[in-house]
Amino acid sequence: MNINRDLLQFYIYKKIIKKRQAEKILDESEKLGVSVRNYMLAKEYVTEATELPVLSEYYCMPHVELDLLDIDRSLFDLFTFEFIKRYKIVPVSMSIEGRLLIATSKPLDCSSMSAIHSQLVCPVDFVLVPATQIDRYVDSISAILSTTAALDDLNTEGDTTLFSGHTDEIVENDVVNNPSVRLVDSIIKGAVPYRASDIHIEPFEKVVKVRYRIDGDLQERAEFPINSYSAISARIKILAGLDIAERRIPQDGRINMIIGGKEFDFRVSSLPTVFGEKFVIRVLDKTSFRFTREDLGFSEKENVLIDKMLAKPHGIILLTGPTGCGKSTTLYSFLKEINTSAVNIVTVEDPVEYMMTGINQTQVNIKANMTFSAALRSILRQDPDIIMIGEMRDEETAEIAVRAAITGHLVFSTLHTNDAPGAITRLEDMGVADYLVADALAGVIAQRLVKRLCPECKMKDKTTPKEMEMLDIPTPMTIYRPRGCQFCNGTGYKGRIAVHEIMYMNENMRAAVVREKNLEVLRDLAKQNGMVTLRNSCFELVEKGVTSIQELMTLNIE
Repeated sequence: MNINRDLLQFYIYKKIIKKRQAEKILDESEKLGVSVRNYMLAKEYVTEATELPVLSEYYCMPHVELDLLDIDRSLFDLFTFEFIKRYKIVPVSMSIEGRLLIATSKPLDCSSMSAIHSQLVCPVDFVLVPATQIDRYVDSISAILSTTAALDDLNTEGDTTLFSGHTDEIVENDVVNNPSVRLVDSIIKGAVPYRASDIHIEPFEKVVKVRYRIDGDLQERAEFPINSYSAISARIKILAGLDIAERRIPQDGRINMIIGGKEFDFRVSSLPTVFGEKFVIRVLDKTSFRFTREDLGFSEKENVLIDKMLAKPHGIILLTGPTGCGKSTTLYSFLKEINTSAVNIVTVEDPVEYMMTGINQTQVNIKANMTFSAALRSILRQDPDIIMIGEMRDEETAEIAVRAAITGHLVFSTLHTNDAPGAITRLEDMGVADYLVADALAGVIAQRLVKRLCPECKMKDKTTPKEMEMLDIPTPMTIYRPRGCQFCNGTGYKGRIAVHEIMYMNENMRAAVVREKNLEVLRDLAKQNGMVTLRNSCFELVEKGVTSIQELMTLNIE
């Protein structure tokens, strides 16, 4: 049986492709020497999401997201890592009956099946998962193994390359075999499969600790002796383009790496401490932006308000909240949504976090006097329809942005305020006249991130009397609490979701901005006009079992 032809016939039967397309796909894939499946993915006839259920039906094999499986890592001892990598499999679990469940991104041929069974003495079941998830998980295991091996080498061999004063030897001589080089590379690359936003490398009196910020919390990942830190520090500085000899002042740099076929930008910041330089490395995925409003957790009611804001031909739309709450991510999702060939979109950012096709993105450069305000003045001479300002940091930037909105441009930006109404008083504090704020502002979205409860281990419970008092509810309600399992690394949480507070500027609000100077009055009026507060948005997620009461309490909002 010709698998390629048979699979194409099934795609035709499922109305995913037409017969004439199937002939072209078969012809082109044979010319290129690739499988029909890989060709269709490459040419975007199908995506991983759309093909998985079809393949599941075709091969009579169940399918699932790998992230939803509780993987027993002890089962990796059944195979060598080279074997796992070659056949792209992940051993998942062993049933009570002694059957091994293996996740694969493709049904295995006879030779592969034979190779797997030759390693085992137990029966095997297979489950289909997306190929990218298999690759990511295998990469994470590779990073863990590399870090462990490099740490073992440091502990047994030591690394005195730098103590002799030959700094450049780290990158010029025996790079692959140098323990410090391998350790730094594995620490940086290892952050990606863990979805870490930041890497902390911290020297103390006797040890150096490595921590990843995952879902908002720092988690310790590695520890090694302080006597190896000079080599580690030098390797980071070389990669980031920092001055190796300078240890007295903070420095900033960047590292670009290709990991798993994707480009990543790592922003490096050093800080001198009493035991050496501490490094914090921000992880940025430079590939095309993929988030949608649905991914970001906007409700149906919130989407109605956002649609009204985005439909406006001019005005300012502000995102507010603390650093790290996802303001830029939300702004990017809006820009992606309204990005068409009919409009000219220009951004000024510090830094440019995601590269977006069809959008002109400008990087702030303070040393070259390319500030937000200077860039904004130049952008206004570039015939823009839509402008995105990474942050309104000063009075001049705010003033230019407001006047741009009044003169026919749709402007997006961010501010640091506790809630949506607070953006009004912040603009006025920055020197923007109240009548200009009232005229220019289209709406404000306050945002926070809360952790999602782990779907595998969250526990059903009832609220305590103290929690009922805090929530101001008369009777106990059903909630879920974090517990912790292997799937969530014992934290009880897996991933994060945004909660929002949207203040839409209607005529009543515009009049109030000029008339009222009291923030509480503005806040009450916004609620009367339909604004759902951050607290109430989070409470809805608690009711649905998405997050916990503890997360609601961490918001620290009224």
